[in-house]
Amino acid sequence: MNIKSQKDFFSGLMFMSVGVAFAWGSTNYNIGDAAKMGPGFFPLVLGLLLALLGTAITFKALVVETEDGETVGGWAWKPLFFIILANLVFGLLLGGLPSVKIPAMGLIVAIYALTLIASLGSEEFKLKEVLLLATVLAVISYLTFIVLLKLQFAVWPTFITGQT
Repeated sequence: MNIKSQKDFFSGLMFMSVGVAFAWGSTNYNIGDAAKMGPGFFPLVLGLLLALLGTAITFKALVVETEDGETVGGWAWKPLFFIILANLVFGLLLGGLPSVKIPAMGLIVAIYALTLIASLGSEEFKLKEVLLLATVLAVISYLTFIVLLKLQFAVWPTFITGQT
């Protein structure tokens, strides 16, 4: 069978792989049933749905004709680098690294750093828009995780709050 859309074909394979991995990983937990769900129920169902979606996308890539075959392009190294770096810096700033005496800088600083670094991967970097986005994300994250869910982690750097 001929691949009619490379992008859809490889996307479908990726969805199927991740879905099967989630479903398989969930079998290490108690699944339960629909009436009394265990901790493995949600990842199992989510993994199966993701695998099913991947199957549908892959099937479409093999059946539906596209104009140019939608070939897969090269790696986007710049966005990949900055997004991975942003996540590493977020984790470092949120929790700190006590083994090398880097203190936790808190949720707000971590979100601003995450947003600024990740946006450097774009060709259309606009500082004003990035700062606005970071502010909105910081407010929503604070309200969600600290106020509503009452999670206990640093919001501000320790040198501001005076807590250790």
